[in-house]
Amino acid sequence: MAGLVTILRLCPRPLYREEIAAMTIDLNCDMGEAYGIYKCGDDAGIMPLISVANVACGFHASDPSVMRQTVRLAKQHGVRVGAHPSYPDRDGFGRRRMEMEAEELTASIIYQVGALKGFLDAEGMALNHIKPHGALYGTAWRDENVARAIARAAKAFAVPLMAMSGTGMGNWYQDEGVDVIWETYIDLEYNDDGEIVITRQHKAVSAKAAAAQALRSARDGQVQTMSGKLLDVKCETICVHSDTPGAVEIAWAVKNALASLA
Repeated sequence: MAGLVTILRLCPRPLYREEIAAMTIDLNCDMGEAYGIYKCGDDAGIMPLISVANVACGFHASDPSVMRQTVRLAKQHGVRVGAHPSYPDRDGFGRRRMEMEAEELTASIIYQVGALKGFLDAEGMALNHIKPHGALYGTAWRDENVARAIARAAKAFAVPLMAMSGTGMGNWYQDEGVDVIWETYIDLEYNDDGEIVITRQHKAVSAKAAAAQALRSARDGQVQTMSGKLLDVKCETICVHSDTPGAVEIAWAVKNALASLA
């Protein structure tokens, strides 16, 4: 399947035969974020390079036509699709934290995921996972109530959640009985607390630097922070954003870098 690479983790001791089964690293992308006459990212260019698409559900970006088109494009390329819900913040592209009651937040996420699932059902595709967008994702790193509200929405669809290790979100998701897919980032910067820096607009990043960060996380289980510090991470999937400048070039560089380890 496109975007899948099989690699072996480096290990300080010889591996037993049963351990030499490899680990599969997915390339995932936040996409489907156009709406109306507004375009955002080169989804058609990046879709053949990834294995998982996180599709916007309408509250920070996307609309019914874009959701349908993105799901159909994913199906064409054999890409699994997850929902990418956010706070109801179209004007801020979902990158501003909002104060919501837990029940209201859970209902908001179920509403968004349900919309995308309707398009998946129409194409005979399964909902693969849920990955919160922007400020909703970032808030769940430290806010237990928000993380548990997200988890309760995921339980309604019986799908896993994407999360970052080193933050509280994964532990709270698992405590709610939700499976976790651990992800790392190669086109956003990490601070020394192991959190990505979420800005209103994605800055340009060199494809070479992105590929180097991908190798660190997939091969060594580490990421490099803005200060140069190395932090341990869990990595089952690597994210590239469709609205990062040069996203297609970055995805190619990451895919080729990981393929060199196979």
